[in-house]
Amino acid sequence: MDSFDDRMKVAIKAAKKAGKYLMDVLPQDRDINKKGVVDLVTEADYKSEKMIYDIITQAYPDDRFLAEEGTVTDSGSDLIWIVDPLDGTINYAHRFPFFCVSIALVKENQPLLACIYNPILDECFTALKGKGTYLNGKPANVSANSKLIDSLLATGFPYDVRESEADNMNNFIIFYKKGAQTVRRAGSAALDLAYVACGRFDGFWEFKLHAWDIAAGILLVEEAGGRVTDFEGGDIDLFKGEVLASNGAIHSQMQKIFKEVEKL
Repeated sequence: MDSFDDRMKVAIKAAKKAGKYLMDVLPQDRDINKKGVVDLVTEADYKSEKMIYDIITQAYPDDRFLAEEGTVTDSGSDLIWIVDPLDGTINYAHRFPFFCVSIALVKENQPLLACIYNPILDECFTALKGKGTYLNGKPANVSANSKLIDSLLATGFPYDVRESEADNMNNFIIFYKKGAQTVRRAGSAALDLAYVACGRFDGFWEFKLHAWDIAAGILLVEEAGGRVTDFEGGDIDLFKGEVLASNGAIHSQMQKIFKEVEKL
């Protein structure tokens, strides 16, 4: 068994332990702090992150580690774990059941391993580079839908939506009125990407995201037969935060919508 299979076992263990903890404390009152008006962090974020960190670094102390709530190590390794211990914090804070744990292993800006765990439904999405995407151990694939007008899309809005003109509203309006069948905004980019990978969504776009929001989801979509680019069709930069993901069949149709928005 190669090291990435071993690492996947560790990632699944960490994601499920953190997910169980999140479910255990979900009904409880908790401290909620504001990083911004619509950017929250809870005690659960920090504790989930520590659980994941402890499990991964105990198994692979020489790998680097980067997580949303500030846990960072730099050993000089070319392998880095990129972790969102609770993607969908606002949902979680309001007990809205759409959130997940996201873990990716990345080398030179390329995700090699992905594990996204949705504890609400006990669904674990996994992928290794070149080995396909799986949902609870069974192969997962993107949808076969080839028409944008028949598509269910997902998106999100940036945390500075109240201050910035680059707020994704124009994109949303055009997709909603002229492009897709409809658009959902559920509040977890990582889980949105996982849902593209298993065919529940046909496409997803968003910008001003962080590497921990998208690293695992990108690999899930690609390994499930989908396509992931920036809005112009270029290669993804995990640290640029602009993502267009689809089943592949509607990708160019989605890009045309962005061009319409540019003309407004």
